[in-house]
Amino acid sequence: MARIDAIAKTFEPAEHEEALYRAWQEGGFFQPSSDPSRPPYTIVIPPPNITGQLHMGHALDNSLQDLLIRFKRMQGYAALWLPGTDHASIATEAKIVEAMRQEGLTKEGIGREAFLERAWAWKKEYGGRIIEQLKRLGSSCDWSRERFTMDEGLSRAVTHVFVRLYKKGLIYRGERIINWCPHCLTSISDAEVEYEEQQSHFWHIRYPLSDGSGHLVLATTRPETLLGDTAVAVHPEDERYRHLIGKTVILPLVGREIPVIADTYVDREFGTGVVKITPAHDPNDFEVGSRHNLPIQNVLTEDAHINENGGVYAGLDRFEARKKIVSDLEAARLLEKTEPHRHNVGACYRCSTTVEPRVSFQWFVAMKPLAEPAIDAVRKQQTRFVPERFEKIYFNWMENIRDWCISRQLWWGHRIPAWYCSDCGEVTVSETEPQHCSKCGGTNLVQDNDTLDTWFSSALWPFSTLG
Repeated sequence: MARIDAIAKTFEPAEHEEALYRAWQEGGFFQPSSDPSRPPYTIVIPPPNITGQLHMGHALDNSLQDLLIRFKRMQGYAALWLPGTDHASIATEAKIVEAMRQEGLTKEGIGREAFLERAWAWKKEYGGRIIEQLKRLGSSCDWSRERFTMDEGLSRAVTHVFVRLYKKGLIYRGERIINWCPHCLTSISDAEVEYEEQQSHFWHIRYPLSDGSGHLVLATTRPETLLGDTAVAVHPEDERYRHLIGKTVILPLVGREIPVIADTYVDREFGTGVVKITPAHDPNDFEVGSRHNLPIQNVLTEDAHINENGGVYAGLDRFEARKKIVSDLEAARLLEKTEPHRHNVGACYRCSTTVEPRVSFQWFVAMKPLAEPAIDAVRKQQTRFVPERFEKIYFNWMENIRDWCISRQLWWGHRIPAWYCSDCGEVTVSETEPQHCSKCGGTNLVQDNDTLDTWFSSALWPFSTLG
């Protein structure tokens, strides 16, 4: 009689799954059929970041993709699930910088080339770990087509699109207000700012009129920014203040004269109907300042300390400066009252540091010309939302979209393909490194140090991976 081995009471995945998965791969079962009669069905994996290892969200997301791709294979489709990973500029660079800090090293100390060597070593270690984790999940990806967002071909596509959009006038470099993370020390996009409601205060501050005839009272949640005020604004139709338009006030604690201007941005019903205008540190104030040609007075360093423009407050952390300024206003009898106030405060979604609006020279994508056809597609029902109520959110976002800041003050990522002439200042944007200046013919060219927002390349991922 034949001997029958006992079946183990518990299933041991390690004893079976690796051999089974290897057999699937060797059999080519994950590669799409080359039969032209079979309809194609493709999923391009949302590439996980190379910042460590997968988590439960990845496990769920990839299991759903695997379910769909296996189902379509069984239905006879030429089914392709294309795998890959994302370089994740800010998150990966932050991890590498922290690891270097433990060794007593800094980016600047070792230089760009040595830093990038470390970054590629990180990618090899952690990107490889993530791929092995996906395989252990049983993901039926076509591994012969595995890609990385900084592969040569994908990098070439990113450069090509940047240059093409620049030549169309859809990418430009300019001085505008951006979201700045004082911890990551880089600009971040609007989508990378998370807002949470916090308990704070409204400080009502007196701004004395220069002619000695009285004062204006205005309220702010950020008294430290008064150091950068270049005007106060009232509504042009507000009878309370119309006679003061064109006069000047003395900036409290600073002593600088600044004008009283009229702008419809001011809400007459909110607070006192008077608003301090700080173009360097508030997006709405920046727009008001642009309309009225106001000077831009930046008062913060990159790590959110008061800079040399802050007088006696120079060197203080922004929140220390806030306390000191409130105390000094009170001592000078310029603080009329303080009210408790809850409001939304933006934080960097990676490190949770409070974000500072900051005027900076950056690269931007002009979004309105790109948003218009996307809006039309939904209005004409060429694209539908399910459920339909999400259309309202979409239209609100797209119709109020701001230009996208795409430059990041990082070394890991796609470096911006722009070169500056040290002789005449001309900017040359090119897919290949220029040998001389396009304006003066000089050869003293320096490439922009910044890299592109990760999402610039990730947005191309479904196209660049498939040629």
